Amino acid sequence: MKKMRALSWCLSFALLGLTAGSGIAQSNAPVKIGVLTDMQSGFSAWSGKGSVVAAQMAVEDFEKSAGRLPFKIEVISADHQNKADIGSSVTRKWLDEGVSAIVDVPNSAVALAVNFLVRNSNAAFLVSGGGHDSLTGKECSPNTVHWTFDLWSLGRNTATAAVERGGDTWFFITADYAGGLGLEAVASRFALAAGAKVIGSNRPAFNTQDYSSFLLQAQASKAKIVGLAMGGNDFVNAVKQAGEFGITDGGQKLVALAIFINDIHSLGLKASRGLIATTAFYWDIDEGKRNFARRFAQRNGGDYPSDVQAGVYASVLHYLKATTAAGTRVGPQVVSKMKELRTDDPLFGVGTIRADGRHMHDMFVMEVKRPEESKAPWDYLKLVQRIPAEKAFRPASPEECSLVKR
Repeated sequence: MKKMRALSWCLSFALLGLTAGSGIAQSNAPVKIGVLTDMQSGFSAWSGKGSVVAAQMAVEDFEKSAGRLPFKIEVISADHQNKADIGSSVTRKWLDEGVSAIVDVPNSAVALAVNFLVRNSNAAFLVSGGGHDSLTGKECSPNTVHWTFDLWSLGRNTATAAVERGGDTWFFITADYAGGLGLEAVASRFALAAGAKVIGSNRPAFNTQDYSSFLLQAQASKAKIVGLAMGGNDFVNAVKQAGEFGITDGGQKLVALAIFINDIHSLGLKASRGLIATTAFYWDIDEGKRNFARRFAQRNGGDYPSDVQAGVYASVLHYLKATTAAGTRVGPQVVSKMKELRTDDPLFGVGTIRADGRHMHDMFVMEVKRPEESKAPWDYLKLVQRIPAEKAFRPASPEECSLVKR
């Protein structure tokens, strides 16, 4: 009986030698995890090399907990430069090379392109940086898990909280790309549903440097809320210049529809104080998150983790657990096992993954502290409202995603 169990165990792990591209058994082939990210452009501060660090930490923590494994795990990375064609080219190359999982992918347009290619492969796609709702809607895939946030969770929770705090008139400044346009659509929908009015909007191009004309339009509208549907350097530039124009001093309030702790760090508390935003992760909520953040900062030049980088860590950790439990690295089978197993990590706690690929966890509406409220480095946010998972994300839809049963 012991020999039979040993044989069964060995056969199970032998299946882990299947390469993602060819399906040929190679017992010495490593499990390759490719971090496809933005290394030097608008989203690099909260993804980039920090996402690579997060993936490496997940691998190391998994190896410590799992003990000796009959396979190696390798983390590689590439810069998609926020261009869908470059992201697609890297993805095709990685799939040919047998990459087992592609992770992170900030920029919704790039994430949707990668999702399309991975769908017809034996790899898995673990999205942390891209937020488009279609990833769990009409573009849902048996190969894909959407971990950290989506446009619905950011736009709905932030807009609802802002209206509840008196923001009954809105003007949007929206970056003209898929993620920005999607954020405005969701936020305006829920602002209107809560009884607010949308007075107007404008659409600066991605990586705009001068926001003066856009900010002057928002200021002239006299809307109580100026909704910034953008992220990364676009967001940082817009907030800095809003301060120069005296928008918040004049009584208007800025609302960040996609903000990360690294953006606040770049801006400083004086410029960003009072901003309302929704996040999936904040390092100072409990001790498990604090311990991870300190470990991460030691390896990331002192910078604390964003929710995107936290999502990379948690999704890779769960992927490796599921790969071992499933006895294979074939993407759809591993993702199926990821959905079957409950998730459990120090950053997002105990959770589940729905049939459409959405990871379910609480979200947090936060307010940026005033300078005098901050007591330590990276102590930037205070909790306004904790949104339970079942309310934080839109319901799964069988009309949009074929993976969801009616």
